[in-house]
Amino acid sequence: MVLCAAASLAVADEKNILVSTGRDVAIPIAVVPFGWQGGTALPEDLADIVGKDLRNSGTFEPIPRQNMLSLPTQAGEVIYRDWKALGAQYVLVGNIVPSGARLQIQFALFNVATEQQVFTGSVGGTADQLRDMAHYVSDQSFEKLTGVKGAFSTRMLYVTAERFSVSNTRYTLQRSDYDGARAVTLLQSREPILSPRFAPDGKRIAYVSFEQKRPRVFVQHIDTGRREQITNFEGLNGAPAWSPEGNRLAFVLSRDGNPEIYVMDLGSRQLQRVTNHYSIDTEPFWGADGQTIYFTSDRAGKPQIYKTNIASGSVERVTFVGNYNANPKLSADEKTLVMIHRQDGFTNFKVAVQDLQTNNLRMLSDTSLDESPTVAPNGTMVIYATRQQGRGVLILASINGRVKLPIPTAQGEIREPSWSPYLN
Repeated sequence: MVLCAAASLAVADEKNILVSTGRDVAIPIAVVPFGWQGGTALPEDLADIVGKDLRNSGTFEPIPRQNMLSLPTQAGEVIYRDWKALGAQYVLVGNIVPSGARLQIQFALFNVATEQQVFTGSVGGTADQLRDMAHYVSDQSFEKLTGVKGAFSTRMLYVTAERFSVSNTRYTLQRSDYDGARAVTLLQSREPILSPRFAPDGKRIAYVSFEQKRPRVFVQHIDTGRREQITNFEGLNGAPAWSPEGNRLAFVLSRDGNPEIYVMDLGSRQLQRVTNHYSIDTEPFWGADGQTIYFTSDRAGKPQIYKTNIASGSVERVTFVGNYNANPKLSADEKTLVMIHRQDGFTNFKVAVQDLQTNNLRMLSDTSLDESPTVAPNGTMVIYATRQQGRGVLILASINGRVKLPIPTAQGEIREPSWSPYLN
């Protein structure tokens, strides 16, 4: 989809330490319903989408629409005392104007305390692109206010499993907006689909399919659906992970005995063994340097997270708190490690985050049986799979712990979420 857009600025110890989750207050912001100059009602409420985006980040708390004292749609209509009375720190207003078969959106953000305009912007597209335009407004607003690039225009992969009988289950690989909207099917199979992962270019995905009655890694081009089988080794073929430049895949093979991590150059198909240990090594995740791989191993007796340099072969243990730490994911700045964690003496698996500079670790989820965490490319949000009322569901949580909410998805068991990179 092509949008025409513009915006302008107007104005420690080696061992881990367990700390509690911070609960400071989010920034109040008013996202006023956008003015609409057309006759027929629009299919999407743009301001509602923007407000939910900003809330999901955990940084902002939208003012409820029913509490708004006025509904400005442009700068001259903003009455600052109205918003000061509501405690809003910022106000976002906008107008949607029809232009032939397209829509043009003008929007502006204001600082209530200083009574100054923060920035203005515009974006154009078709009615079918209203959600794209809303996410663009969210991205622009978030970046102008925080200095962090917004991640609301990203996508998500996940797998659904619908069981019709004991011997009849349908697995579907879905791609949707990050918030679960506009899901489309990329692949259906009667055999399990596991570990879908976006390539860094956002145009390809890797996943594991059991369509040959045994696990094999495939790469699929999203736009054309063209697929290529990457592995066909004896035993386990699993957990694919793209290198930062997108020309290599790390994955797990048991071809030489127990599961080990390997890296394949996708151009030459040259295979390099990365780990070599009698324990199980699995769930690789690349560091930004293209040389470091984080992984899960039980070489210390129970699953913990390690990292290795694929050139030197050096291995370093990363996690120490708890009797189970697995499925490592890094924030974009590589300051935060997200994982599935279990405390000593407990049986529940939860999502936890570890500050890699201080080694402080805190619980992020308040559910149990959590799995498959995936991190937004800007590091502000996490999506993970869990179970609620006996069904597999996805939960979106802000990394600061302020927001936790289920993501609306299709029927069936939902699992294996994976966040896309930035797509624009």
